[in-house]
Amino acid sequence: MDNIDLPIWFVMYWIGNFITFLMVRADKQYARNQARRIRERTFFQMALFGGAAGVLSGMYVYRHKTLHPSFVIGMPVILMWNFVCMYILL
Repeated sequence: MDNIDLPIWFVMYWIGNFITFLMVRADKQYARNQARRIRERTFFQMALFGGAAGVLSGMYVYRHKTLHPSFVIGMPVILMWNFVCMYILL
């Protein structure tokens, strides 16, 4: 089997998105258990640093934050911003 050489930025991007996806899941569980929650600001900060795809997919997989206009509009905008930044940097 051939060794697949992935660029480190690609691996880091997907790891970061997986982490933000799990954060949405955790926040949904915290909400169900009425426990201390993850701040919305934290989700937006993670999204700005490349995790928007993870937050956006987690929102719809777990049906969490889908009624918040700031998330429904903001996350796709930040995702586009992530793509623009990657395009410029590459």
